[in-house]
Amino acid sequence: MSKKYEGFAQQIVDRVGGKANISDVYHCQTRLRFKLVDESKADQKGLEDLNGVTKVLINAGVFQVVIGTHVAEVFEEIEKFVDIKSNKTQQESEKKGIVTTVIDFVAGTFQPIIPALSGAGMVKAVLALLVVFKIITTDSQTYYLLNLFADGVFFFLPMLLAFTEAQKLKCNPILAAGVAAMMMHPNWTALVTAGEPVHFFGVIPFTLATYTSSVIPIILIVFVQAYVEKFLNRWIPKSVNLVFVPMCTFLIMGTLAFSVLGPIGSVLGGYLATFFEFLSTNASWAPAVLIGGFLPIMVMFGLHNGVAPLGVMQMSNLGYDSIFGPGCVCSNMAQATAGLVVALRTRDKNTRQTAASGSITAYMGITEPILYGVNLPKKYPLISAMIGGGLGGLYAGLTQTHRFATGSSGLPAVLLYIGDNSMTCFINIIIAIAISIIATAIITFVLSLRFEKKDSDTAEEKEITTADEKIIMAPVAGKVLHLSEADDEVFASKALGDGVVIEPSDGVAVAPFDGTIVTLFPTKHAIGLVSPNGAEVLIHIGINTVELNGQYFESFVKQGEQIKAGQKLVTFEPEKIKDAGYATQVMVVVTNTASYQKITALHEGDIKNGEQLLKLKA
Repeated sequence: MSKKYEGFAQQIVDRVGGKANISDVYHCQTRLRFKLVDESKADQKGLEDLNGVTKVLINAGVFQVVIGTHVAEVFEEIEKFVDIKSNKTQQESEKKGIVTTVIDFVAGTFQPIIPALSGAGMVKAVLALLVVFKIITTDSQTYYLLNLFADGVFFFLPMLLAFTEAQKLKCNPILAAGVAAMMMHPNWTALVTAGEPVHFFGVIPFTLATYTSSVIPIILIVFVQAYVEKFLNRWIPKSVNLVFVPMCTFLIMGTLAFSVLGPIGSVLGGYLATFFEFLSTNASWAPAVLIGGFLPIMVMFGLHNGVAPLGVMQMSNLGYDSIFGPGCVCSNMAQATAGLVVALRTRDKNTRQTAASGSITAYMGITEPILYGVNLPKKYPLISAMIGGGLGGLYAGLTQTHRFATGSSGLPAVLLYIGDNSMTCFINIIIAIAISIIATAIITFVLSLRFEKKDSDTAEEKEITTADEKIIMAPVAGKVLHLSEADDEVFASKALGDGVVIEPSDGVAVAPFDGTIVTLFPTKHAIGLVSPNGAEVLIHIGINTVELNGQYFESFVKQGEQIKAGQKLVTFEPEKIKDAGYATQVMVVVTNTASYQKITALHEGDIKNGEQLLKLKA
């Protein structure tokens, strides 16, 4: 998180009357929206005098501070100075499906520990190299200590997971880590080693199970602990809360952890380990092929966040990962190669630059720029990469290739495949990567013979027609009005940029040009787009419609998606929005107006979507 706006955020909080005067705060596409305890305590003029505040409005009990399209970054700093337990953002109030909720939970628990796992993984890779090249021996103190450096993260993995899961579930992460520490205490390990039955108070049996390096038990325990903590905080008086909530938490969760939840998690973990062993023995090709071939699709839908932790779980159980790592690195190398071929084949300068830089980052394991910037919009490189990644994954799976540590999935990740005092997996992953790269390069080149000529001709035509000016098409049908006629004085004053207002005749908003969705607000009422030649456009549907929380709106695109002119972006229900008491005017504003000499409206009166609306002269 950037601290660029930290001082600015503090000034805003002070001028609205301090944090005690704020009952709620959230943001829309351009402005902070405060609900104040006492509006008379807010210094409206002082706020407007701040460098960075465009306007202050009070509407329907909401104190609005207009910031601009970077409002989300300011809001992140505002959160530090206020204590709002509900409605921090409108996004949190959206209802999520069960699949989305599960993936969000898994990702939120595992992603924060990835840097530690990656660091430990690279230490293991260095250790393996030192042994392979006979720089150290496995019985030396250096080997012992380096192994300790790498294994510490995996040994105490339950404590790390307890902390991150507690943060995700909004319970006390220190108490959660404390419960995990009980389960890894040397005294418990001694009881397990002794093998004699253990009974708490001579009545409650504690199942003898080892929890170091485990995953499932602690996830289950902290999930229950979140509810126990909330119950205790609700019923224990605030005056003694600090002492008795932690004490009761430890007593209750310690008992449940050793008697019920830990053993259940241990059994589930055993079943998971059996499943992993079955895959490794009987269907070793399947995970690598599926991940190698379909990872780009998983990334687009966020499903990879739910699949990647399976590799971490397998490693904690078996000491290696064959579920996610091999297929992932093959897929990434295939995507990078597809982008590189496009960079060599395309005649469009912008595409060439995007493809060249994106392929470099993809070879290092970061594929989002090449996926969203080139492969997905052009489609044929994506298809080529999926085939190539699947073929490389097939080889990795058939040869039972696996990595011995978790880390990135770029070219440097090949070092993670050195282990068990053998170079077999290392050699096999290099062959698998070579298969992915060669197959993808050939398929992409062949398909480019058909598709690049067509795309290049189109690009040349666009260059001819837009060399001196850029045209913005109408995103909605309706009646075009001057921007000064907007019912919102911020838009009317051109504080957010020049443009027009459209009184919509229907409820469909389409893309006004080929480009990228850079922002799509969760409430779907506002969309920010950027064209390949740099025009930044905000489509804002309705006045104060952020307060509808997405009701009467439906989006058909997502942030980061490449779009084509005329593609449906959002639908809305104008009549229902009016009935709810909101204006339905659609503002079409060029937010980087300062980049242009002149912005001219090309249409007055009735217009259809897709017709020329604005001309931007650079």
